[in-house]
Amino acid sequence: MYEIVKRQKGITGLETAIILIAFVVVSAVLAYTVLSAGLFSTQKSQEAVYSSLQKVQGSINLKGGVTAYRDSLNEGGNGSIGRVEITVALSSEAGQVDLTPAYTIDPQSGALEHSAPGSNRLQIGFSDSEKSVADCAWTVKWTGNQNGDNMLDGGEKAVITVWLHYFDGSVWGPAENENAPFLGTHYVATGHTFTLEVRPPSGAVLAIQRTTPDFLFNVVSLE
Repeated sequence: MYEIVKRQKGITGLETAIILIAFVVVSAVLAYTVLSAGLFSTQKSQEAVYSSLQKVQGSINLKGGVTAYRDSLNEGGNGSIGRVEITVALSSEAGQVDLTPAYTIDPQSGALEHSAPGSNRLQIGFSDSEKSVADCAWTVKWTGNQNGDNMLDGGEKAVITVWLHYFDGSVWGPAENENAPFLGTHYVATGHTFTLEVRPPSGAVLAIQRTTPDFLFNVVSLE
């Protein structure tokens, strides 16, 4: 009887050990699952933070007002805006934005030249109630401190000129022969509301909406 009772105790201990091992295994699996979920959540949070930081560092702000210049087109109507100037700077001192232009101004003739097609990473779109241009022609010049490259760094300011119509240095257009990225026979005349969207390679879109006055001088301030 002693041997039988002893053997029964051994069986009970084995069953308890099996149950204990099962609990340990289940707890380990649960702990691993929780840990993996926590690491995944942390990684996603870091990615969101880095992505937001990159967008902030790659965003630009408008500095000052918007200046428009009248061209010689649409003289039978109410005139026309040929180019628009904006001054931009970085939103964050730590970022950079590539302002390499696809268009430049010939230093001799003053003509607008498509000198480096496709080199612009920054795009400027034009839109109004009737027409839109996804990638306008634009040129850049620098004001104040600048280190000599085409990268907009912290503390630098760039003056971007958006060309709505072609200019050969002395004559605008003719609009009838213009193709993208110009407006052609579509004119920004008096009382005209339009929007420029400045889209950096990585960063928030800067939307600039303005309405032209009832009369177009040669230089028009669009506050």
